[in-house]
Amino acid sequence: MIRRAFQAGLAAALLAGCGADRTTPPEKPHGYVAGAEETSEAQWRLVLAGDGRVSLLDPATEKLTDVTAANITGARTDGRFAYLTTPAGIRTLDTGVWTVDHGDHVHYYKTSARDVGTVPGTSTGVTGDPAITTMANGKTVRILDRKALESGKVPAARDVPGTAAVAYAEHLIIAAADGTVRVHDRQGAERSRLTARCPQARGQAVTRRGAVLGCADGALLITDRLTGIKIAYPSRVRAAERATDFHHRPGTPVLAAKAGGRGLWILNLAARSWKRVGSAPLTAVSGTGEDTPVLALDTNGKLRSYDPATGSERDQTTLPGSSIQVDTARAYVNDPEGRRVIEIDYRDGLRVSRTFTVPFAPVHMVETGW
Repeated sequence: MIRRAFQAGLAAALLAGCGADRTTPPEKPHGYVAGAEETSEAQWRLVLAGDGRVSLLDPATEKLTDVTAANITGARTDGRFAYLTTPAGIRTLDTGVWTVDHGDHVHYYKTSARDVGTVPGTSTGVTGDPAITTMANGKTVRILDRKALESGKVPAARDVPGTAAVAYAEHLIIAAADGTVRVHDRQGAERSRLTARCPQARGQAVTRRGAVLGCADGALLITDRLTGIKIAYPSRVRAAERATDFHHRPGTPVLAAKAGGRGLWILNLAARSWKRVGSAPLTAVSGTGEDTPVLALDTNGKLRSYDPATGSERDQTTLPGSSIQVDTARAYVNDPEGRRVIEIDYRDGLRVSRTFTVPFAPVHMVETGW
């Protein structure tokens, strides 16, 4: 009798345990994002705009997907969202691909793309972090709630006076018109000021070595401890020759910027130095990494590569186009007249690896997924 009672009690306990397993929700895996699929590699997308249409090109599958229709005059991105300038404001497109970098490991995600809507105003510079997106137009910095954008809504904006800004180190760094650089919280409230100044700030970038603001006398490198280090130009630079719009492979510390009408600036954050190279009038430039070339596309249809350390020219090829986008493996040049996008292996002498033909003139292009 005792043995039978023990067996009955054991069976009841096992049944209760099974019932508990059915009612207890499973633990969410590390990196879980509701509504998104985690992938094993980066999901790059090229946002192409022209002839009144906006499309996404997936280089992996070569699939072109129409997303919306709009008259686009400019394009920028923060890695996931494309911010497209229109006469009505900034058309915001969730491209559905992004990367989350935890330092020692990285997560890649994808979900459906969608047209979020239009943010009033204009922008000459965009940065973002998991909490906010900043849009600077030279007079005002507009702060948008990132979670609202991710949910498909255009949030009410908060505006702070300033000429340039970066979302960095869980703060908002804003260069004011008087040259002071102010540290704000993500709601826009000022918390402190840097000792270093940045007069006539224009241009911004975020890298793994710090955030950058372009200044009349050079660049201001802002560390993760929220201190400012000035990287001065090697000599006096006229206002028209300043670096005011930085381009680079996301996260990497070698930045490129046009030097006014001719040539380009290479800003190496690791060496904390500037180099001015080339003399041709340029349409687009970009850094690709610390040990990989800086790219420059000139108005005569030449794509050139330069050594990031010495500034010497490495390679060149004939390639008409209007902009350059760079990821970890390839560079992309859009050719509006040829109605195509050209994929370049920048590590292999500017070799053309593929050409994507599209049914419209891709005048504007940005790459997302980073």
